[in-house]
Amino acid sequence: METRFTKGKSSILERPLSRPRTEVSVSAFGLLFSEVVQYCQSRVYSVTELQAKLSELGQRVGASLLDVLVLREKNGKRETKVLNILLFIKVNVWRSLFGKEADKLEQANDDDKTYYIIEKEALVNTYISVPKDNSTLNCAAFTGGIVEAILTNSGFPAKVTVHWHKGTTLMVKFDEAVIARDKALEGR
Repeated sequence: METRFTKGKSSILERPLSRPRTEVSVSAFGLLFSEVVQYCQSRVYSVTELQAKLSELGQRVGASLLDVLVLREKNGKRETKVLNILLFIKVNVWRSLFGKEADKLEQANDDDKTYYIIEKEALVNTYISVPKDNSTLNCAAFTGGIVEAILTNSGFPAKVTVHWHKGTTLMVKFDEAVIARDKALEGR
């Protein structure tokens, strides 16, 4: 069987995984994401359902993104501690998605299994016009889905919810087993 290649082009299987970074124009992203939101909105009946649908789409993206970033940024090594995986998300994941780090990473004062990733002006909310009747809509649920998938597929099961507080806040609530494992690792 003969394989045909165009002159000067290599097979996709022969290209390295660590290809140079490419950037997408913000206007193209804004248009595409607003179409995704409109598509989801036409298939749901409430703001809660819309945010759940965006989160579900984000989870699909996050599962694929994790594998690519671990290979490119970490040479295939995965994180084992809660703080390290959160810093990986704050720095590496945010930089690959939005071109910059997330604004803040905080731990809740009263709960050791709750963390907050704070973004003052989330790019996914920038180009979305929210009507008055949907004023609670936060399209960063898509980003929350990405973060939840990355955490879950990394072995840190968590529930990520999105809130309007100090801009957009992603509240990450880890399972009890994750915190217990993290404390056991610290005790070594």
